[in-house]
Amino acid sequence: MSVSALFGTRVMVPNKSLAVGAPKGGRAGGMGMVIECSSRPKKKATAHHMKTRPKKTQPWDVRRRPTVYPPLPPLPPDWTLAPSDDSAPPQPPLDNP
Repeated sequence: MSVSALFGTRVMVPNKSLAVGAPKGGRAGGMGMVIECSSRPKKKATAHHMKTRPKKTQPWDVRRRPTVYPPLPPLPPDWTLAPSDDSAPPQPPLDNP
């Protein structure tokens, strides 16, 4: 779809030689057409979240630090070593109900 089909008007694309102060090289250099038709541009996701995030304004809240919890007890071992002697009879598997 073309720009003129979207807006219903003709869009004039100026020559590269008419551009004043256009950057040489790069991505935007020499493109020639800039469309600025949004009267209320929307912020992208990160910019929106940074603008609307809750801000700490009270002094007691600004000085507040994360909660310090006591360390967790050590976890039980995942594996236990069985004796390597062959005299021990094999144990039957446990049945789950």
